[in-house]
Amino acid sequence: MSASVRTAPGALPTGISPGPRTSTGRLGWLVLPALLIFTTFAVVPLIGVFVLSFTSWDGIGAIHFAGLGSWKAVLTDPGLPHALWTTFLIIVLSWLAQTPLAILLGVFIAGGQKYRALLAVLFFLPLLLSAAAVSIAYKALLDPNFGLGPGLGLGFLTQDWLGRGTLAVGVVIFIIAWQWIPFHSLIFQGATRQIPVSMYEAAQLDGAGRVRQFFSITLPQLKNALITSSTLVIVGSLTSFDLIFVLTGGGPNDATRVLALDMYLTGFRANQMGLASAIAVILVVVGLILAQLLQRLGGKERNSQLEGA
Repeated sequence: MSASVRTAPGALPTGISPGPRTSTGRLGWLVLPALLIFTTFAVVPLIGVFVLSFTSWDGIGAIHFAGLGSWKAVLTDPGLPHALWTTFLIIVLSWLAQTPLAILLGVFIAGGQKYRALLAVLFFLPLLLSAAAVSIAYKALLDPNFGLGPGLGLGFLTQDWLGRGTLAVGVVIFIIAWQWIPFHSLIFQGATRQIPVSMYEAAQLDGAGRVRQFFSITLPQLKNALITSSTLVIVGSLTSFDLIFVLTGGGPNDATRVLALDMYLTGFRANQMGLASAIAVILVVVGLILAQLLQRLGGKERNSQLEGA
């Protein structure tokens, strides 16, 4: 009878080689440059803005500590509730205008037909244009005196689109949706192509038509993509500045004066960097809260696609 080989607790018997070493250490070193860049260009400036919110500074002279003076001035400003309301209105209307159309376009161009690939390229063109250039072009087209309406003799287009509050908000939402729907449709296109074909084949065997397949298979499987897209819509709407600044300047009568524009006007027009920094911190906090709520609504499930399940 052969003698048994004693080994130390936790050690491998003689002749058995350990498995491959994990690459956790290597991955840590690879992530380090990205973490350093993120800290330098995101975390450090955010801390700087937070510190500036407790100061009084005109952007040129010396910085003086003001305690909670800037925060009291911002929070008691009667224009802050209006700017917050306008910002939330832009967020909700932008989501309603972009998300349904982006889902439909993304599902449509996810097909394998060649003409759909060509349409995907054409749909992507508005995203390549500068927001300032788009704003200038639409401002000229919507001019009630020399724009598209008077030029073509179309009465319903000959209106003071940017001179009335409700119409101006509608124009802003339309232009934002026109420019950013292609981007979100690409998100849904990629997510749609990850859905297993076997699910649709099984649904066809059960007699489900295209509409039933869309609502019973496609939409549920796009949940994670929907959360991602909605988060980007919220962040983009919160930081919408250049388009509104060029198109309406916040008017008429502050109808389109959102928080991002209010921050710019307070800091660079009124030269009150402390107040502008406080508004910037409010923007960050609102964005984080909305993004966190959106993630909560999405639930704990991480994988929508059932490939390999």
